Amino acid sequence: MRLSPSDLREINLFKYYRLVRRWACKTYSLKDADLELLIYLDCKELFTRNDFIDGVYTYSWDKNRWERLRKEGWIDVFKHRNRITSKYTVYKVSSKTKRLITRIYRILLAEEDLPTSASSVFYKNKSYTDKVFNKAIDDMTRDQER
Repeated sequence: MRLSPSDLREINLFKYYRLVRRWACKTYSLKDADLELLIYLDCKELFTRNDFIDGVYTYSWDKNRWERLRKEGWIDVFKHRNRITSKYTVYKVSSKTKRLITRIYRILLAEEDLPTSASSVFYKNKSYTDKVFNKAIDDMTRDQER
């Protein structure tokens, strides 16, 4: 089934995208570009280092991004290079990444709410921005048209 623009508008899919993206980045200590790149790589399923390089052209320059994402467990090796049957090492996003992306989709589709417990990163109220996002999260959870 192919979705049309009116279908996406009807279900308000992107209504709270910015808020959900900020929550995910702050909760999991990711940069915005890292999260969007992981979503891109998740759509590719299997990829090489060259696919990663092609994907980062439109994002801010960060020469440590590849190693950081691998070291923090966001990207896993699917198949190692062996010079005979596999010319390149093939990678995939980790189950940690898949869980995060699935959770983001569930929140955007209103199947799940953003956490509002005291252990949530935003609910520590350390800055003005945290207070603004707390109010936005409260407004989002009360929104009946979501």
